[in-house]
Amino acid sequence: MNRSCVNCLKSLVLSLNFLCWLCGAFVVAFGEFQMIHSKFASLITSFWPIYPANTLVVTGTIVTCVCYLGMLGGMKENRCMLISFFVLLFVLMLVELAMACVFLVYSRKIDAYFEEDLMRSLDIYRQSSSENNTDIKKDFDTVQHLFRCCGVHGEADWKGDTPISCCTADPCNTINPPNWPEGCLVKLRDWFASNYVSTGAGVVTLFIIQ
Repeated sequence: MNRSCVNCLKSLVLSLNFLCWLCGAFVVAFGEFQMIHSKFASLITSFWPIYPANTLVVTGTIVTCVCYLGMLGGMKENRCMLISFFVLLFVLMLVELAMACVFLVYSRKIDAYFEEDLMRSLDIYRQSSSENNTDIKKDFDTVQHLFRCCGVHGEADWKGDTPISCCTADPCNTINPPNWPEGCLVKLRDWFASNYVSTGAGVVTLFIIQ
């Protein structure tokens, strides 16, 4: 193979590796953004290890490291590094494909976990003093305010201790203020399900690019 073909293949490999590296960096940044702005992590704990933001950060970090190895091997034309890169990339692609399948299948099983976790969080909220479990209280209030809902199935879940975040309109410091009639279970479950589907689709897209 003449030198011009070798240089052409080298440039192609470096370009594709740089594209994958950029995708990995974007995935890490998006995962970090989700982790910083997520308001629900303390409420849903049953499947924390595959929480979308955590998975995006881990996957993106591995992708950037593997692609960096490929770029370095391509620039140095190091056979050992390139072989290691292709082996790692193949293993990573299999892992990503398995993760995408888990996300797409797991999204259908969220119901079994959501109700139990939300009821547990609500009970902790009700039984805690004003100084304790502030993260759960803050997250639950945020969910109720953001999704315009009250309790897990409805206002009755609070058993008379309804927080002000359930109030539909000012003023909320009156006796028996109006509260949102819908529970948060369905709305929050649908939000998580859509995140799982979008994360799974993102992993599949990254798999196709690789």
